[in-house]
Amino acid sequence: MWTVVAALLVGLAACGDDEPAPAVSGPAPTTAAAVKPAPGQHALTLDHGDATRRFRLHAPAGYDGSKPVPLVIALHPYPGDGLTMSEMVGLDALAEREGFLTAYPDGVNGGFNAFVCCGQEDDVGFLAALAAHLVRGWNVDADRVYLTGISNGGDLSFRAAVEATGVFAAIGVVSGGFIGALPAGADYAPKSPVSVITFIGDQDRYAGEFAEGLVSWRKRLRCAEVKPAPKRPAANVTLSRGRCADGSDIDVYTIGGMGHSWPGATAGAMAARDAGVVATDLIWRFFAAHPRKG
Repeated sequence: MWTVVAALLVGLAACGDDEPAPAVSGPAPTTAAAVKPAPGQHALTLDHGDATRRFRLHAPAGYDGSKPVPLVIALHPYPGDGLTMSEMVGLDALAEREGFLTAYPDGVNGGFNAFVCCGQEDDVGFLAALAAHLVRGWNVDADRVYLTGISNGGDLSFRAAVEATGVFAAIGVVSGGFIGALPAGADYAPKSPVSVITFIGDQDRYAGEFAEGLVSWRKRLRCAEVKPAPKRPAANVTLSRGRCADGSDIDVYTIGGMGHSWPGATAGAMAARDAGVVATDLIWRFFAAHPRKG
């Protein structure tokens, strides 16, 4: 159980949207710093550069650190924090069933340094350091480290896939994209395979930018569409699949009627309860099928 009172939640928004956050009272982390790996919810810190960064960590009930386990790092939108992210996406309940760790970093001043926004922190370096810390200290399997995020957190997921070489086996991006002031040149692409699963609402005002970003991603990685086209997951949902020259995969879900949201989430201002698919389940299924290559 969580035992310390959580900080006041900040509002959720996306790529600069000012979406109101619901008044959600979530559990607070244990008072112990959990220096020794243990099941449960933990509020931890990690020094990176000149900053002390905060993150929440969930370890399932059966976890004892005796065998390597997968890790999913989940990134919140702007403005937001790790607590609101954990409450929205439902990853912890899935982790209890599937036996993986979940980590929820807090962005500095509510955001992460992706190319669209927000701030100038070395967030890619921090994510790489966080993954390495949990590999060393919590017996995370280095071949099964994954990154997911929504909006600003999704944008950073694409950036980390390129710049944190060899860290992440796959990323899951929801209502985010390979967008912004990207470095020029086709060589700005992952140097080791990183598979991608992404979800775009056709009513998202950024949908066109996200689609253009995927065109660029596929071009840089020389991805070809997999034929035949997959069956529709739901009446309002289309799925396209691609295989890239480096062996990575890309699955793109386009969701009719959905805006800037997390499909299938049931809590939070960005939840799309009736989207036709549950992104959390599909992301984990994709991750489980994509350990690190090479």
